[in-house]
Amino acid sequence: MPIARYLAMTGAEMAGNAVFPDYAAWMACHFSPGGKGLSNLPKGLPPGSLLILDDSTPIQDHDPERIAAELGSCMERLQCTGLLLDFQRPGEEQARTLTEYLCQVLPFPVVVSDSYADGLDCGVFVSPVPPDESMDMWLSRWSGREIWLDTTMEGLEIVLTEKGAKNVPLPVWDCPEGGLEDTRLHCHYQISLGCDSAVFTLWRTMEDIAAQLEEAEQLGVTAAVGLYQEFGRPLPGLEEGEE
Repeated sequence: MPIARYLAMTGAEMAGNAVFPDYAAWMACHFSPGGKGLSNLPKGLPPGSLLILDDSTPIQDHDPERIAAELGSCMERLQCTGLLLDFQRPGEEQARTLTEYLCQVLPFPVVVSDSYADGLDCGVFVSPVPPDESMDMWLSRWSGREIWLDTTMEGLEIVLTEKGAKNVPLPVWDCPEGGLEDTRLHCHYQISLGCDSAVFTLWRTMEDIAAQLEEAEQLGVTAAVGLYQEFGRPLPGLEEGEE
């Protein structure tokens, strides 16, 4: 089955587009800063969209039953295909409790970020594969689980000195052009040598992401989620709607 490629869109991005991608995702619902439920629930979405709940506003004594009711009502009304719990603050007991509860009570597919997916019977939203890691090794921990993949073109700088190696994230807008291609890691790279250091810069192009998703599909990954602001145009060789 072809991998589903969701594009996460803000309300402003949805309002500014007359044509939506085949797989749209709402980015995102939040924990209400002044109440026990949620904020930024969508009023309208294309049928079959993915609903995302994140923890950019930390969970703090919010009501799981109220949250489940709000999500269930919204998803049924808008005919959402599922819920993604994109929780990026590991170790929060309240977030863990809510995750377990939503997986139990919601009658919709629930996919959970890898920070909270251990021990749950649900799909796993796996963090982006670093440019210096192979896809199969990165996914091996979740063998036997339904896997959804977070995708990004963000890069990585590895700075080598006599003191060791230091990894520095590289924003998309700082990634260079050109470079050499590594087909196994689905990335491009360049090497800069200084008097007392060497800098390895790795990043992914649109072509690299397309190749990465082809391998992900071969490895059984069900879906991929990326930002509309990064992937708003079709990937090379994977035109929008192509099966």
